[in-house]
Amino acid sequence: MEAYTGFAEVYDIFMDNVPYGEWAARLEEILKEYGIYEGLVLDLGCGTGNMTESFAERGYDMIGIDNAQEMLEAAARKRTESGHDILYLQQDMREFELYGTVRAVYSVCDCINYVLDKEELLKVFRLVNNYLDPSGIFLFDFNTQYKYEHVLGNRTFAESRDACSFIWDNYYDEDDRINEYELTLFIRMEGQRDMYRRYQESHYQRGYTLAEIKALVEKSGLEFLAAYDAYAQKPAKRCSERILIAARERGKTL
Repeated sequence: MEAYTGFAEVYDIFMDNVPYGEWAARLEEILKEYGIYEGLVLDLGCGTGNMTESFAERGYDMIGIDNAQEMLEAAARKRTESGHDILYLQQDMREFELYGTVRAVYSVCDCINYVLDKEELLKVFRLVNNYLDPSGIFLFDFNTQYKYEHVLGNRTFAESRDACSFIWDNYYDEDDRINEYELTLFIRMEGQRDMYRRYQESHYQRGYTLAEIKALVEKSGLEFLAAYDAYAQKPAKRCSERILIAARERGKTL
């Protein structure tokens, strides 16, 4: 099943616990550490555009790429409300194309984990390196193998809201390190009190180790800079559930 079809409609409701503003502030802090205060930035896997809007509000010129049409439609509605000049493109991150280079690329909310094959993830990193300005910065987060094994794997989560509810079943295969999310959503029909539409979606993510990610970053031609424990300022550790990576373009000349 295609991911983020029915879920796109209520994505922001169930993601309201994600501190997008804090994440954007942390990413901007790192970009400034490497001399990037303005310019064109790519949000790779932009979803409904929450982070894209936050960076546009901070004065960056933004491009957002996502593979899900429904998510981009939600992002476009936010763009209309904010008036920000954001370019949204419907593309697969494994083969995205830009018209030129950008100062920085970031990818958040474990988009990287949706790339299940290491060779395909290597292609993503090579594309990023190709489209970055000389010494441009790439920031991305990923869910760790530890998180799938000890936090998410083979567990069920459920949540109910006034307008919608969901059941989220996880099935983790320790051999291939693939976590399957089975999402069942019930979304109240517009104008109805007790009638709901039912959606079912399947999502798949792969658990990566920091060592694997670092090796792929370096093999792609990027320069590995740092690994943080999620969006904190402290370094990643063995039991980090989410890791934020900083890498730099290497190979181009001014």
